[in-house]
Order: sequence, then C-alpha cells, then structure tokens
Amino acid sequence: MRKTILIVFTCFICIHLSAQIIYEKIRSVHLNTERQLKIKLPKNYDPLSDLKHPLIIVFDGDYMFEPVAGQVDFQTYFDDMPASIVVGVIQGNERGYDGYSDEYSGLPVESGFRFYNFIVNELVPYIENSYGESKFKVAVGHDLMGNFINSFLYNDKPFFQAYVCISPDLTGDIKNNLGNQLNFVNEPIFYYMSTSTKDVSHIREAVLNVNSKIATVENQNLTYYFDEFQIYNHFTMVSTAISKSFDKIFELYQPLREKELEEKVLPYEGTLDEYLIGRYDRIEDYFGIHKPISDQEFEDLVKIAEKRDDLKSLEKIGKLVKKMKPESLLGTYYLAQHAEKMGKTKKAKKLYESALELNDVSYINREYIFSKIDELTIVDTDEDEEQGEDNEEN
Repeated sequence: MRKTILIVFTCFICIHLSAQIIYEKIRSVHLNTERQLKIKLPKNYDPLSDLKHPLIIVFDGDYMFEPVAGQVDFQTYFDDMPASIVVGVIQGNERGYDGYSDEYSGLPVESGFRFYNFIVNELVPYIENSYGESKFKVAVGHDLMGNFINSFLYNDKPFFQAYVCISPDLTGDIKNNLGNQLNFVNEPIFYYMSTSTKDVSHIREAVLNVNSKIATVENQNLTYYFDEFQIYNHFTMVSTAISKSFDKIFELYQPLREKELEEKVLPYEGTLDEYLIGRYDRIEDYFGIHKPISDQEFEDLVKIAEKRDDLKSLEKIGKLVKKMKPESLLGTYYLAQHAEKMGKTKKAKKLYESALELNDVSYINREYIFSKIDELTIVDTDEDEEQGEDNEEN
C-alpha cells in the first residue's frame, strides 16, 4: 500500500516541485565567481519563526537536487522526518575542479580546497543568515562528490552531522583511514554509504573495503548504515539510497511504531514516561527541534503499560499528559484508569467526572466515560451499604 502511495505521491511531487524551487546566485570570494543554487523551503516556512530546520546540502545539485527534495517532501508528509531546507549546489562543468583532491591523501587541494572553503565559509553561513540557523546539517554526495563530503569529517568538530555517501569514488588515503577518522569523532554523527553489485567495479571494490573497516569501529558517537544493492547500477541506486539513508538518519524523529514498541519500549526497565521523555529529549538535542508528543503515542505507551501490568507507568503517563496538555481530558482519563485499577473507586469516579469538563480526544468516547461513572457509582453505593451492614452487626 505504501509503495502505491509513494508512486502517486512522487508523480504529484514531479508536477509541483519546480514551482516551489527558489533559484539564487551567490557570489564567492573563494571561487572568484558566482554559483547558482536551487533552494526548497519547508511548506509552512515562516521567516519570523525561531524554529530550526535541518539543512540538507546537496552536491551535484544539477541532477541530485530533485530526488532529494522529492524524498524530503514524501517523508515529511508522513512525519518520518522534520521539515527541512534543501539546497542544491549547481556544479556543471566545474564539478571536476570542485571535487579535485590530492591523489595520496584523498582530501581537497587547490580548486577542491577553495570549493571546500566556499561551502564552509560562504554557502552555509549565507543560507543560515537568509533562512535561519540549523543545528542539524546533512551532506549528500554521489560519486566524486561522495568522496568529497568525507573531507568535512577531518576537523576537530565535523562540519555536518550526517553524511550520505552514495557510491562514492573514494581516493587516496581516505580508502585506508576513513574508519580510523570515524573512530575518533567526538560528537554524534550519522554516516551512510552504499554501493551495488552492478556498481562501477573500482568504486564497488573500494567501498566494500572501507565498509569492512568502518563496521569494526566502536564509537558511541557514530551511527553507521551501509547498503549493498542487488539490482541497481551506479546511477539508478541514487533515489533508493536517498530514501533508505533518510529513513535511517531520521529514525529517531519518527513516531513510535510497532517495532520500537515491541523491541525497546516493552522491555524497558524504567517507567515508560522516562522512555518517552528521553526519546524526545534526544530529538531536540540531535535536530534542534521541539517536537510535541502525539496523543497516539501516549495511547500506545498506555497499551504497553497494560501489557506489562505496570500501574506505576500508567500513573506517570497520566501525570505527564496532564502537565503537557492540561486542557485535554487524556491525562485525567489515564489517572482515573489508574485509580480504578488501584481500587480507589471514589477517586476514580471524581477523575472521570473531571475529565468530562476538559477537551475531547478523538478516540476516547464520552459515552464510555459516562458508563464508567455509572459503574463506579453502583460499586461505590454497594461498598457503602456493605460498610453500613458491617457497622450494624458490630
């Protein structure tokens, strides 16, 4: 079903994408020329907002920009990644000069080094000054530029927080020491690399060799993903690699789904509110984005708490929802459920009654809450009668 949606959505994107692209030129002192940019802003971009959007720099923007921008549209539609600013750098006939590297070190030299300085000192500051600062920056490169973006790792602090290297044409010592460089990264980064069985032979061989080395790196700051495709060639793998890399890089941002609920939430040793708070703290820490927790995610956690017979988590989730969404009945409803399960009939009844005074939640039926109040009223009356009979006997 989702594949069908992807096809339809991709067609829709192809029709409308060009109308959303901003074309700008930036004058570069380092390059002593102008460079053309393709820029796509988030659908609801507000220049006056303090909201920080991830910044995705797409090298070889001539042919790489549209696949990246289209994928961003698709994944943001399903809330699988945050709304992002996408910038494609048009390189054209300058590509060979831009990606020029030392044959021994594999790092940019001469015209390649000037292009490196253009990105760091001119392009990114220009975009951030024009469209807002970004805490999370992504570099996307293919072939020659897939090799080039590795140079941004060779700093005390990596310039980008995520690297998408699609069939990179690795050169020089980068083939030997990239794994070692990633071993010493001292801030969290995401690194993705891909090749295929039908890739250019020397590229495939180098990528597989480097992958075997990166796979042995034990660095908690590195999140590494690798794909070896079976049916795509050097160029046709691009769109699939973009999709898979973004899906992995922004996995934390995505709503809680069944796999995470079963594999991480269910066996979690603490209370489930702690898991949820920690998860969303990491989202803000990594991406610089404050993402509200959805009602559905709270409901999913409550179901897991029930599955674990975890009344403490149910109570804490209720308190958390009430704190975050005081006008919603959801938090009070969960606290009423907790009180009822604890056998505190009067308290549960009061909480259910209080919930009815608050704003509705789509999947909680008010008629059900009324029925719970009636049920608890009967139970409460029975308990009072039993207590009265006991007092008479005494």
